[in-house]
Amino acid sequence: MLISVRSVSEIMHKPDPRIQPKLAIVMALLTTVTSLLTTSCSNPKPTGSTPGGSVGTPTATYDSGADSSKGLKIGSLFSNTGDLASIAQPLPSAVKMAVDTVNGCGGINGAPVTLVSEDDQSDPSAGSAAMTKLTAVDKVAGVVGAFGSGVSTAAAAIAVQNKVMIVSPGSTSPVFTDRAKKGEYKGYWARTAPPDTYQAQAMAQLAFKKGFKKVSTIAINNDYGVGFEKEFVAAFKKLGGTVTNEAKPTRYDPKATTFDSEVKAAFEGKPQALATLVYPDTGSLLLKAAYEQGLSKGVTIMLPDGAYSPKFPDQVGKSKDGKFIIAGAIGTVPGAHGKALEDFNKQWTATGKPLTPYLQHSWDAAALIMLAAQSAKTNTGEGIASKIHEVASGDGEEVGDLCKAITLLKAGKKINYQGASGNVDLDAQGDVVGTYDIWQVQPDGTLKTIDQVNIQLGSAPKGDAKPAGKTADKPAAKSAK
Repeated sequence: MLISVRSVSEIMHKPDPRIQPKLAIVMALLTTVTSLLTTSCSNPKPTGSTPGGSVGTPTATYDSGADSSKGLKIGSLFSNTGDLASIAQPLPSAVKMAVDTVNGCGGINGAPVTLVSEDDQSDPSAGSAAMTKLTAVDKVAGVVGAFGSGVSTAAAAIAVQNKVMIVSPGSTSPVFTDRAKKGEYKGYWARTAPPDTYQAQAMAQLAFKKGFKKVSTIAINNDYGVGFEKEFVAAFKKLGGTVTNEAKPTRYDPKATTFDSEVKAAFEGKPQALATLVYPDTGSLLLKAAYEQGLSKGVTIMLPDGAYSPKFPDQVGKSKDGKFIIAGAIGTVPGAHGKALEDFNKQWTATGKPLTPYLQHSWDAAALIMLAAQSAKTNTGEGIASKIHEVASGDGEEVGDLCKAITLLKAGKKINYQGASGNVDLDAQGDVVGTYDIWQVQPDGTLKTIDQVNIQLGSAPKGDAKPAGKTADKPAAKSAK
C-alpha cells in the first residue's frame, strides 16, 4: 500500500479514530525505513555497488491460526521478483513445509509456529524495508533469508540491531565470513549454503581439470560477484593458471541493461574460458551480447550457482539455426547430500513440484531456527542465537527427523541436527562446508550434473556422483549469490 504525503497530511489534520492505530504503525515503519536507508547511503559497501530499488512489499503471509504472542514467529525473505526470481521463487514453499511439519507434531515450546513471508525484489533497498517490517511490525524472532548476498548484507544489519536470528540458505559471498570474524553479527548470522571461498576453489579446480591455462572473469558488481571473483582468481593462480584481466577486472552494474563494452573487455585477452559470475536476468543479456558480437566462439563459458536456473538457457536464447547459445557451458553449484535428503525429497515430490536448488538448504535453515528455539525454551532471537550452534553441530544425538528432534529436546536431551542439504555443522562464523555439483548445459537446454567436487575432502569423484533429487545421468533442475 502506498500513501502519498498529501493523504497522510490530510488524515493527520482530520483524525479518524478508526484508522489512527494503523496510521501510527505505518508512520513508525516509514520513519524506521527512512533512517535505515539514510544510514546505508552514508556507509557504502566496499564493492562500490549500492543498487537502488523500490520498497519491498509482502507477497504472502502464512498464518497457522496460532496466537503469535504465545508461539514462535519467524519470517522468510526471498527474491520472488527481480534478477534472482527464477531461482528463489520456490524457496518460501520449502520453509512453509518445514513449519507445517513442525506444527504437525506439536509446534515449538507448546504452540504452533507462525510464518510471515516477504519479497525482497532481489534488491538491497527493498530487502531493507521488508526486513524492517518483519522485525519492527511482525516481531519475528528469526528469519530464513535472504537469498542474494547484497540483500543479506542489508538485512543482517537490521537483524543484529533487533536481536533477530537470520539464517540464509543461499547468500554465499565470502564477505559474511570476514564480517563475522570481526564480530559484526554478534552471533545472529548463519547460513546453510557454503561460502564462495569454497565454490571458487571448486570452479578453479574444474577449470584446471579441463586443461585451461588462460581464463578471464566478468562479475556482477555486488558482494556476490566481486567476492566470488577475488576468490576464484586467487584459487586459479594457485593452481598455476593465468587470469587475463586480473589487473583490470571486468564488472558490470547490477542495474545495467546493455553490456557491449563489458563483454568486449572480458574477451580481450583471448581466454580459453570465461568465469561468468552473474545472476540470471542480467547474465543472460550479457552472454547474448557476447554471442552477437562473435566473442564467445571457441571460449568455454563457466557459470556459478547464481546462474543455475532451468530457465537460464532459454533466457540467453538460441542461434539462428535453433541451437542453444550456451550449450556446453559448465558450472558449479552447492549440492545437497545430507542424511535427511531422501526423506525431504520424498516429502517435496509429494507436493507435485519439481526439485530445484536450495530447497534443502531453505528447509534446513528453517529447521535450525525452530530447533534452536525449542532447545532454548524461549521464542526470542536471543534464545535462538544462543542455541543454534549447539543444535547444528554440538555433541548431541544425531537426528534428521524434525519431530524426533523436537521430542528429544523436550525431554531435555541434546541433538546434532543432520540436514537434507548436509550435516549443517556451523563454524564460529556461521559457515558450513559443502560439496559442489558440476553441471553442464545440454544441447536441448537442460542442466545435467556430470561430476562432483568435495572441497572438504579435497577429492573429485568421477561422473557417478549422486546429486540432490536425481541421478547423475538425469537432467538437473537446480540453480546466490
